[in-house]
Amino acid sequence: MEQQRAAARLRIVLGHLGRPSAGAVVASPTSGPIAPASFHPQQFQYTLDNNVLSLEQRKFYEENGFLVIKNLVSDADIQRFRVEFEKICRQESKPVGLMILKYVECFTGPNIMAMHTMLINKPPDTGKKTSRHPLHQDLHYFPFRPSNRIVCAWTAMEHIDRNNGCLVVLPGTHKLPLKPHDYPQWEGGVNTMYHGIQDYDKDHARVHLVMEKGDTVFFHPLLIHGSGRNQTQGFRKAISCHFASADCHYIDVKGTIQENIEKEVLGIADRLYGTESGLNFKDIWIFRGRLVKGERITL
Repeated sequence: MEQQRAAARLRIVLGHLGRPSAGAVVASPTSGPIAPASFHPQQFQYTLDNNVLSLEQRKFYEENGFLVIKNLVSDADIQRFRVEFEKICRQESKPVGLMILKYVECFTGPNIMAMHTMLINKPPDTGKKTSRHPLHQDLHYFPFRPSNRIVCAWTAMEHIDRNNGCLVVLPGTHKLPLKPHDYPQWEGGVNTMYHGIQDYDKDHARVHLVMEKGDTVFFHPLLIHGSGRNQTQGFRKAISCHFASADCHYIDVKGTIQENIEKEVLGIADRLYGTESGLNFKDIWIFRGRLVKGERITL
């Protein structure tokens, strides 16, 4: 099988994420200082039928492309994750992920892959504004589709606001196509692989997501979002995981607007593991993906 052959080529790659354990969840209303959705679809496009999200929550996500669930992760779990997070920062242990599958299934369906897990330790800005993350669409990094069966779960591990660089989203932009991305021409530069959209409506309304410890925002991979600089003296901590339906399929991005990120990722892989590894973009994502619920099908 193709996946088995890919796995054989990838044995040299170390340090991949282990399978995480499930965390407790508590449903509560959405938040966000924007008008409620007036959208009343006969058939929902971006969420699946479920008994977890309310009708108003589903309408909000359909209209805006994101949904904040307050207090989704308990204080006890956040503290447990924070202890492990700090061990990872001190290079004392390998990372684990955060699972909130009850809600994820509302967007992906029952067969769920965890595709990209990050522990985000946003550092204090040095004055060069390099801690900013330019506005972007996460789908730029993913060679799999359909986009409507992919969702990001982003959990605050402490109070997060504009002072320490909260997320900023452009509501409704998940209805737009994928746009070209590249490094922004910022004075002081930007972090590696922090590509940004080169052309977007700068007058589009923005929402800064002020979040408390344990709050989780779910957002669509085409939603335009980013984050500001951390103007505090501490590190801003959050956990992010992208989930996709195991029914999604891989695409060839050569000759598309995603070819630049493919070349950059493969260049990094070649430097880390050598050109003899024979890695391609699809191989990397096959290796990164972990089945967390249901059956692994085409991802």
